[in-house]
Amino acid sequence: MGTVESLLLGFSVALQPDVLWYAFLGCLVGTVVGVLPGIGPLSGISILLPATFGLDTTKSVVMLAGIYYGSQYGGSTTAILMRIPGEASSVMTCIDGYAMAQKGRAGAALCIAAVGSWVAGTFGVLMLTLIAPPLAAFALRFGPPEYTALLVLGLIFLAYMSSTSLPRTLLMACLGLLLGTIGIDSMTGHFRYSFDIAELGDGIGIVPVAVGLFGLGEILATPSANVVRDVIAPKLAQLLPNIEEWRQAAMPIARGSILGFLVGLTPGSAHIISSFLSYGVERRLAKHPEEFGKGAVAGVAGPESANNAASTGAFVPMLALGLPTGPITAVLLAALMIHGVSPGPTLVNEHPDVFWGFVASMYVGNLMLLALNLPAGRRFRERAANSLRLSVSARDHVLHHRRV
Repeated sequence: MGTVESLLLGFSVALQPDVLWYAFLGCLVGTVVGVLPGIGPLSGISILLPATFGLDTTKSVVMLAGIYYGSQYGGSTTAILMRIPGEASSVMTCIDGYAMAQKGRAGAALCIAAVGSWVAGTFGVLMLTLIAPPLAAFALRFGPPEYTALLVLGLIFLAYMSSTSLPRTLLMACLGLLLGTIGIDSMTGHFRYSFDIAELGDGIGIVPVAVGLFGLGEILATPSANVVRDVIAPKLAQLLPNIEEWRQAAMPIARGSILGFLVGLTPGSAHIISSFLSYGVERRLAKHPEEFGKGAVAGVAGPESANNAASTGAFVPMLALGLPTGPITAVLLAALMIHGVSPGPTLVNEHPDVFWGFVASMYVGNLMLLALNLPAGRRFRERAANSLRLSVSARDHVLHHRRV
């Protein structure tokens, strides 16, 4: 059976009303998980995994996968509007997305993030459909030398991303490496630098650090602001990017889609790494790199496209070889095994309805997420403005009573 016939079989499964409902439920929950800071797709999938015991394999995997790639959409919302990354992969979006919001282009930033995520997600599913076996074989070749090269590459891109002096950037990288050594050593099982604190066994997660660095600073700075902002209910036309912004976003979306998918094949938290790499690439290729950090469209389009493509690319070794590239795909593999399906090279032949139904559901799921996030952008913007006005009013009320 060829690829076209197999994909038609998948759509016949994915377009069934009950499968569509669970795909929509997964996308909705994923968007909410992405918006809420500190939860993340791993926690969302782990919490809902027991709820899938009574479902068949296709519905379970479709819903749990929808949470994974749906969280990449929702994470950009709070990153752009409030400078609080809802998901770890949205950390880079905080920089230029929030700067665009301060310039009154929050709607444009949200629209670019949603469309870029849709393009990258669809591209990733298309690559998954066409060239999954050879790409999975390439990812299987990764060993310790490749892991080391990947880490060195990440540090090099960190130097490119820096807007300060190189020594300061390298010191920051060294501090991050030191923090990364805290926890249980995966090779020996020994506790490292835990100071007899059991809670440090899992190490220091990137989500608490990112929320603390970006979110708490913004929350503490907002009540001290001396400007009272009016709540604006923008029209739909004001939420759409203009022609120049679309032009600036086109190539970063394309580059982020390709880069993210390739990074998604590698072991590790690919959706996080890809967003950092994409930001570094866009800044390196930009004609005016000084605009990054001040509201550059490429700083939003590239990372948001990369993290969605990476989340799709992570499914290639998971489905074709049964090899999880990270904790999220490991939980999805556990969901398959719970239902008696053995992931690996035999999955396509022994369970074609599961494999191709899952692939086809991702085409549909990306359209659902686009429909969910574009209208939601206006509501989130109004909510953020209301929250800001209430916080400033409360600050003024407290100051007034202190004077009295």
